Amino acid sequence: AADLGGVDILVNNASGFGRTDDEAGWATSISVDLMAAVRASQAAMPFLLQNGGSIIHISSISGLKASVRTPPYGAVKAAIMEYAQTQALTHAAHKIRVNCIAPGSIFFEGGTWDVVQKENPALYARILSSIPSGRFGSPEEVAKVALFLASDCASWVTGQTLVVDGGQSLN
Repeated sequence: AADLGGVDILVNNASGFGRTDDEAGWATSISVDLMAAVRASQAAMPFLLQNGGSIIHISSISGLKASVRTPPYGAVKAAIMEYAQTQALTHAAHKIRVNCIAPGSIFFEGGTWDVVQKENPALYARILSSIPSGRFGSPEEVAKVALFLASDCASWVTGQTLVVDGGQSLN
């Protein structure tokens, strides 16, 4: 905050992607996906309270419905959506807006779907076929929604989760 002249936008985007329904999977999801967002929010809050601002949590469409493949990840992403609503209600009077973005499957080189494409082409094809737009999303498409939420264009948007998934969650 000292180096930047304050904090007016916080984007929580950390994920350990806890996949397994065991102690390790749950510990990863809770520690990284949830508690990193809580800790970063708490660290930024004194600065945000000074002049208002925006907190954006990156959640996932996995938090919108049951997730057999990745139970801890889905549950924690749902918790982040609820946490954003609670923060939004708590801090709206202080001109702090809090929202979530719930991306669908995002492809980037070296990322999860790049690895899956190489190691499990059947899963890759199945997920790709479930996306009505016919393609995976890009990090830039999610970033544009974050930019909107952080901007004055979204000055009356708080406590919301915007789904960015090419229609994937509709299936």
